[in-house]
Amino acid sequence: MRRLLALLLALALAGSLAPAASAAPAREKWDTEVFSLVPSPGYPAYVHVHTDRRVYAGTYLARDPRRSSIASKVFEWSADGALLRSWRVPGQDLEADHGVQVAHQTSDGTLVLLEISRPRVLTLDPRTGRFRTVARLPEGAVPNFATWGPGGLYVSDYGDGVIWRVRPSGRVQEWFRAPELDGVAGFGTTGIRYLPGRRELLIAQQTLVSRQTGATGATLPTNGALLRLPVDRRGRAGELSTVWTSQPTDLPDGFGIGRSGHIYLALAGLTAQVVEITPDGEEVARFPSLPVSGDNGSAVPFDTASSATFLGTSVLVANQSAIAGDASHQAILDVEVGERGRAPYLPRRARFR
Repeated sequence: MRRLLALLLALALAGSLAPAASAAPAREKWDTEVFSLVPSPGYPAYVHVHTDRRVYAGTYLARDPRRSSIASKVFEWSADGALLRSWRVPGQDLEADHGVQVAHQTSDGTLVLLEISRPRVLTLDPRTGRFRTVARLPEGAVPNFATWGPGGLYVSDYGDGVIWRVRPSGRVQEWFRAPELDGVAGFGTTGIRYLPGRRELLIAQQTLVSRQTGATGATLPTNGALLRLPVDRRGRAGELSTVWTSQPTDLPDGFGIGRSGHIYLALAGLTAQVVEITPDGEEVARFPSLPVSGDNGSAVPFDTASSATFLGTSVLVANQSAIAGDASHQAILDVEVGERGRAPYLPRRARFR
C-alpha cells in the first residue's frame, strides 16, 4: 500500500512539473487571414454571423458576363472557415441585375435575405432549405443592408434616398427620406445598425448629394459619411446628423461595432481600407496605413471591402472585387481588431408572420 501511495505521489508530481501545452500566440491587431474564398458566382458583399456561430454570405451583383446569368447563392461556413452548404436563390430575374445579401436573421434562426432583381425580402430556413418571400419593395428599389429596430426591419436603399421599414406582417412603408441619402452617381446608402441603448440608427453613406446641408459637412461630392438618426419611442425619425466624414473615394460600406463602441467600417472605394472610428467620430486608425494597394498581409488584398462583421475578436470582411471581378479576390477575410463586438440588435419579436 505504501509503495502504491508513493507511486501515485510521483505521478502527480510529474504531471504538475510537466511543461504546459503552449497556447496559440495572440494575433496582433490588424493581422489578416483568408477565412474562405467564395465560390462562383462570387461577389460577396456582406457576411452574417448567426447566433449559432455559423457564417453566411450571399453572392451579389456579378459584373463578369460569364457569371452574370447564374442565379445567386447563399453559402454557409463553420466558424473556422469550412464551407458546409449552399442554396440557390429561387425566383430571380436572371436577365436583370440580380444579387442577394444575407442581411440578418429572425429570432428563431431563419435567415433574412435581400434580393435586388425583383426587390424583395426573403427568408431562408437553414434547417429545411425553404425560401419564403415576406415583403416586396417598390420597383426600382435596391435593398442593401438591414437592421431590426422599433416596429420591424429597417432596410437601406442603395439606389434611392430612403429607408424602408418592413413590418412583421410584410407591409412595407417609406419610413424616412432625405436628400443626404440620395448619393452621387449611384453610390448611395449602405450599412445600417440600430443601437437600442441610444435609440438611434447608424447609417453609412458612400457619397453625399451636396454640401448645402449642415448635417453632412461634406466638402466634395465624393465624400461619404457615417450618419446618426435618432428614433423616438413611437418609432419616428429625428434629425439626421454626421458622426464622421470620409475622405474622397473612400465609399463607406458595411460596419461592425466593438464592445468599446468603436466602429470598424469597410471602405469599398479606391482607398481599399478598414477604418476604426470612435462613437464621437474621431478616426483612430486606417488599415492598411497606405491607401490604394489594399495590401493587408494576407494572400488576398482588400478589393471592394464591403462589410465588417464581428466573429470573436476579428471582423469578417466581405471582399467583393466589384470592378475588377477577380475571382481570386472574392473572399471573406478575417481581420483581428483586438476586441469583441456588439451583436446586431435581435429582439424576441424579430420575425415575420
